Amino acid sequence: MCDTLCALGATRTLFAKNSDRPPTEVQLVAPHARRGGGGTIRTQYLEIDDVGAYATLLARPSWLWGAEHGVNEYGVAIGNEKVYTTLDAQSAPAALIGMDLVRLGLERATNADEALEVITGLLARHGQGGVADTYGEAYFSSFLIADPTAAWVLETSGASWVARPVEGNAAISNRLAIRDDWTQSSPDVAPGADFDTWRDPAAPTGIADSRLQASCAVLGTSSAEELGARDLAAHLRDHGSGPWGAPGSGDAPVPPPTELLVDWTGMSVCMHLHDYMNTTSAMICELPQAGGGPLRTWVAPGNPCVSIFVPTFPRQRDGEAIPEVLADESVWGQVATLRQEVEKDPQRLGVVRAELDPLEAQLWSMADEAVGAPSSWPELAVEVDAAVRAVLGRLVP
Repeated sequence: MCDTLCALGATRTLFAKNSDRPPTEVQLVAPHARRGGGGTIRTQYLEIDDVGAYATLLARPSWLWGAEHGVNEYGVAIGNEKVYTTLDAQSAPAALIGMDLVRLGLERATNADEALEVITGLLARHGQGGVADTYGEAYFSSFLIADPTAAWVLETSGASWVARPVEGNAAISNRLAIRDDWTQSSPDVAPGADFDTWRDPAAPTGIADSRLQASCAVLGTSSAEELGARDLAAHLRDHGSGPWGAPGSGDAPVPPPTELLVDWTGMSVCMHLHDYMNTTSAMICELPQAGGGPLRTWVAPGNPCVSIFVPTFPRQRDGEAIPEVLADESVWGQVATLRQEVEKDPQRLGVVRAELDPLEAQLWSMADEAVGAPSSWPELAVEVDAAVRAVLGRLVP
């Protein structure tokens, strides 16, 4: 379960994703340096030719080679979603999984068009299949691929795929949504075919529809230029009644849902399916056009409602600032503990946010002030790291 969205503006693209995984599955965020090509590289299940890699910032479940989402030095961002199709993913031979394709797309592309070509070329050559979570489930993926000026939605079923360009904005979740409005496809998809016929009719679309509606509502509330990273942070904290908790807003916290009802109420953007599925990492990216400022991201370990969107400056020409706290499993565990406490006692959320909100607002302001001063980024990363560790240490001694 996941939710991914993007908005294309006149000067930059905004991209965001909540990654929903099994609640005990640790997901860490760390930079990966450029890599020269040559020889082979081991993905989750396959060894493939290594053509090298651009620098990336990846959100990666600790047991997987691939990534749930991430961004590279050229401002390409990709996120994937589990989708249910008529092809049985469980019986497909081990090949590339969706998270492999996210990472490889980011490692090998300088724009969204190239990333689409990379991913679909890998599908044609190697196929798609293999267990993709700690429950032993195999599944296929859809993808949202964005850069500073363009974006694509890509949907797959095994090695079959269709893609359509994004006009203005887009959101994807855990269902196929492209019909016959695709502009590119694998050779086996006939011209004019409705890709909805690849959707598994036995899989309920309600698991995704309400969250898709929430994402589209946020994207439709203002123009892409008016929409900001704070708006997306509030959306990624949505517990089913709308956005809340934009950094610096002073919003009253909204407790998470306590149960899942037959109409899918309780399956929210900030996921709390108790003991089954939770948001384990969230990322917001601002992808600027040339001359529009630095590439920026904000990363929340675990559920955004009990976490801080930590500001970062991923690797780019002027440098980087990525607090080490994001790649620390013990810190991820502290946020998971807070999530468990809030799920047992929803009133606990008020206490948690009273500690986290002032610091989050302060860190965002500090990062805003550092935008034009790359020489200050290393010091910023150290200061942010220490502050996040301190506040979590007070909440989870």
